[in-house]
Amino acid sequence: MSLIAPSWPISKTLLLEILADRITDCFAASLVWEKLGYQPTELSFEVWLAGENTPIEWSTSFPKAPEVVAERQASVQLTRSIPKQYKQLLKAKLDFPGYRIGELYPRRTRRATVVNWLLAWLEDHGERLEEEGPLPHCFDPPSNPVKGHPGDPPIK
Repeated sequence: MSLIAPSWPISKTLLLEILADRITDCFAASLVWEKLGYQPTELSFEVWLAGENTPIEWSTSFPKAPEVVAERQASVQLTRSIPKQYKQLLKAKLDFPGYRIGELYPRRTRRATVVNWLLAWLEDHGERLEEEGPLPHCFDPPSNPVKGHPGDPPIK
């Protein structure tokens, strides 16, 4: 089973599972990569490169698809690319109250950024957020939320 998500449908259930930390950082990142126009190489679905539809600010900074959860610079760029009118979509579309103080880790806040960015992408492209959709394998939340799931890249 692939841990990468080319053309995976975005649904409310999928986004809530990402927020609940039941889906890997790698899978969550691949959802963003596809929407940014990155494409998997022919040799590996784990290496994605900027494509002709990748925005110039992304392809210049990140010719290879960045780990938007693991890498601070990529997460910051993702946050900055969310239009102001879409900054509150986590609350508006998912009723997400945010994390409590003891639950705040860079990894989790970056995952919330990924979800907010995906919601903004749907809004910006006039696509509907379906209530339910297919889900990849869901894991129990990691015992160490700072490190994430087995196979996830280390947080920088």
